[in-house]
Amino acid sequence: MTSDDLLVPAGLGLVVLVLVVLLVLVTVGLRRERARSRAELEATREEAAELRQRVDALTHRIEVRTTPDEFVITDVGSRPDANDPDANDPGTNDPGASSAGDPERTDGPQRIEGKLFVDLVMRETVVKAASLTHGVRRALAPATRNRIRFAMKQEIKRSRKQRRIEFREVRREMAARRAAESADADRSEGRIEGAA
Repeated sequence: MTSDDLLVPAGLGLVVLVLVVLLVLVTVGLRRERARSRAELEATREEAAELRQRVDALTHRIEVRTTPDEFVITDVGSRPDANDPDANDPGTNDPGASSAGDPERTDGPQRIEGKLFVDLVMRETVVKAASLTHGVRRALAPATRNRIRFAMKQEIKRSRKQRRIEFREVRREMAARRAAESADADRSEGRIEGAA
């Protein structure tokens, strides 16, 4: 056997050895990643359990409180003040000054049920959340991202072009200074030689 005959099996052996080493390294890396993922999953589960306990405690605290069935909503500023002498004047133009002819108006504060109050509050919250979600969805839409990317590319091109222009101007100024300095040096040498 010659050395050329042994070259092919030796090369194949070397390739196999490199592949085995790579396989071992990938396997070790995957095991480490799996262990790290399991640790993170376990930490997340513990955190979720802790948060669940906190929510249960808060829920229990809320249930323990005695909540009235009705909430009072008052209209501040729409009715006349009893201490204000102008408010009791029947000639005032205030629509809340006289409620005798209005059957829907009551003298006391309006009362609404607790469920209606919660419904009103939840609607407002849901509307705010929906508008926020819509805004985020619109901001992260592909068309918006593409428009931003296009604007960024244009700005980068513009700034590069401006730098090139400034660089050329600086180069011209430097060349002009060197030419002026060399001309001054030639003149000063000419004067010195002419004086000698």
